[in-house]
This record gives sequence, structure tokens and C-alpha cells, in this order.
Amino acid sequence: MNEMYESIKSANVVTSFEDLKQYAKGQIVELPPFAEGMPFVARMRRPSMLYLAKTGQIPNTLLNKAGQLFNGGGAALDSDDSSMLQDVYDIAMVVCKASLLSPTIEDIEEAGLELSDDQIMAIFNYTQGGVKALEQFRK
Repeated sequence: MNEMYESIKSANVVTSFEDLKQYAKGQIVELPPFAEGMPFVARMRRPSMLYLAKTGQIPNTLLNKAGQLFNGGGAALDSDDSSMLQDVYDIAMVVCKASLLSPTIEDIEEAGLELSDDQIMAIFNYTQGGVKALEQFRK
């Protein structure tokens, strides 16, 4: 019995403050390139969608669509809604801004670039599923 308790206890180690600080620095992620031969590697984090909504980064007018998008993917959105594409873009850009630590969206724009559709979708997928969700973009 004591052996079983020790193995359970060792598997449930409390996350240290130092580990938390490392997690806060984000993760290095390879995203779809800006152009052939121009890789795009960024430091990213996976933001809380609830926090983005609570802090007003996702405006109240978009909360319903954001909920549909995060819970059901694109299939859950109403294709008859004339503002759907604009709203999805607005939500995706909020997510991109909150996710990109380095370079930031501002850095990218200052360099005279904008994120491609593939890059925006890759960032969104990363926020929802982590690095494994980016495998489809690497083929």
C-alpha cells in the first residue's frame, strides 16, 4: 500500500513557480511561411478565450459568434449571415494579437507585412489544440 501511495505522490508533483515563469514565456512555433523560403517562427502562447471576452478584447457584439467558432468550429457559424466573414476575421485577429509574443502583430505590420489566411488559421488552430494542431500546415 505504501508503494502505491509513493508512486501516486511522485506522479502528482506540484508545478513550481519557476515552471510557471517558463510557461509564461510561450512556446516557439513554426507557422506557414510568408513566402517560399521565408520561414515564419514565432514565440506564442495559448490565451484564454474567456479572459479575452471578460477583458473586452472580444467585443460583446462578437461574443455569440466567438462562442460558435470556439465550440463548433467554422461549421457552427451561420453562412447566411452577411457579416460572418468580417466577424470571424475580427475574432481571429484578437486571437492572433493575444497569441503572438514575438514577433507581435505590430512588429509584423511595421515590417510591411500582414498575416496570410494560412497563418491566421494556423495561429487560431494552435490556440485551440496546441502544436499538434499545426501538423496539417507542415505538409
